Amino acid sequence: MTLQTENPSTPNDAGLTEINRQMLLILDFGSQYSELIARRIRETEVYSEVLSYRTTAEQLKQLNPKGIILSGGPSSVYDERAPHCDPAIWELGVPILGVCYGMQLMVQQLGGQVERAERGEYGKASLHIDDPTDLLTNVADGTTMWMSHGDSVTQMPEGFEVLAHTDNTPSAAIADHQRKLYGVQFHPEVVHSEGGQALIRNFVYHICKCQPTWTTEAFVEEAIREVRAKVGDKRVLLALSGGVDSSTLAFLLHQAIGDQLTCMFIDQGFMRKEEPERLVELFYQQFHIPVQYINARDRFLKIVEGVTDPEEKRKRIGHEFIRVFEEESKRLGPFDYLAQGTLYPDVIESADTNIDPKTGERVAVKIKSHHNVGGLPKDLQFKLVEPLRKLFKDEVRKVGRSVGLPEEIVRRHPFPGPGLAIRILGEVTEEKLDILRDADYIVREEIRNRGLYHDFWQAFAVLLPVRSVGVMGDQRTYAYPIVLRLVSSEDGMTADWSRAPYDLLEAISNRIVNEVAGVNRVVYDITSKPPGTIEWE
Repeated sequence: MTLQTENPSTPNDAGLTEINRQMLLILDFGSQYSELIARRIRETEVYSEVLSYRTTAEQLKQLNPKGIILSGGPSSVYDERAPHCDPAIWELGVPILGVCYGMQLMVQQLGGQVERAERGEYGKASLHIDDPTDLLTNVADGTTMWMSHGDSVTQMPEGFEVLAHTDNTPSAAIADHQRKLYGVQFHPEVVHSEGGQALIRNFVYHICKCQPTWTTEAFVEEAIREVRAKVGDKRVLLALSGGVDSSTLAFLLHQAIGDQLTCMFIDQGFMRKEEPERLVELFYQQFHIPVQYINARDRFLKIVEGVTDPEEKRKRIGHEFIRVFEEESKRLGPFDYLAQGTLYPDVIESADTNIDPKTGERVAVKIKSHHNVGGLPKDLQFKLVEPLRKLFKDEVRKVGRSVGLPEEIVRRHPFPGPGLAIRILGEVTEEKLDILRDADYIVREEIRNRGLYHDFWQAFAVLLPVRSVGVMGDQRTYAYPIVLRLVSSEDGMTADWSRAPYDLLEAISNRIVNEVAGVNRVVYDITSKPPGTIEWE
């Protein structure tokens, strides 16, 4: 995650006033877990947002949060260039929880001492509870928490007391009960911290006195009202990919504005077998949401002809997508608004927006399409409609179910924007696309038939640009190998290769070699991420 240092987002800019009133804010000091803290809070059905550590106390006061959390971070508080928050936040009178670096910063700014520890503490540690009330209510003594620190508190500020310790850390959890200031040296937000969510619930409900108002139903109702109020009677264009984000957005917008929505699906020829046809059929025939189908397969195949470099492939596909999108939007238009499936992690990590000086509204200069590359020409001045921009991926899936999105899309495996073009290593040809489509179809069909589809984060085939010798029917063959890539993951940021059943791998291999012309060998990728990536290009 990228540390925000300027222009912190304004939590109420989505206009969700009713469900934002019960709100917790996270100040980000560069932790890889800041987004995870926000997600854990939202699991308690309380709204949360991540802001820059540079957000001033006055700005925070205007937002009126029920509580504030200071994230961890890679720095040491005593470093010359360490990030510090506005010291005035300690006088806001709202509960504050410091996590790891956030706890150390709290201690330092309030007059305590933080020093390099004689022994760092990393990984799992048993938490010995000294005060089982308040923050640590229902957290079992001896529970495992996840540590990741080389510094420790050596002197606590006045008014603080120890709530818990570990064998290596005397002050693993601390509190100033009167001022409702709390600190934990461990990371309660990570899955390895067994009592972490109980601690978070204690902070959210018992200390901050929040009410569970952040629900899927409340979000959908408020989002529909917001879209109608913003769009009025104007037309909205949505680039549909068939993924969960754009599909959820299409269903939500169709409920809000009906025929004012135009969905455009650009078929670049790199989709999986039967997917374009299934998408159009599903949206139009089953749910009566018209989709403008654009067949651009020949154009895209031509622009990647002879290209072997993966970044060049992505770049060319992205640029061609923009050209096709521009042409078709002018043909189908005019449109006042462009709908994008921007999610909250995109908002945190990206600043690819401009503000129209006349209206004060965000104007698209980069399309957040299923290609995730390229930018719209600046003379295409759409205003943006982004009702999902406050949601994490798991929340989008919940909204999708709420608005009637079929489960086959809600739980669809992630699929890269450039599609099969980056699962064919080297040059992309029509022959290779046909081979890979057939092989990939067998992979998905076999795991579905065995009820294992949702056991994997992703399961797909890769075509290598080499050939190997084989024997089929007493004849020598010289054909392509297929790589099977089956991975398990929570969010795609890290992944492990899946320990798939041998009989499943055997069935997939036998079918591919026997049914897909041009393939005589199947291999299994057992590389985790890191050091590898999920995709091969």
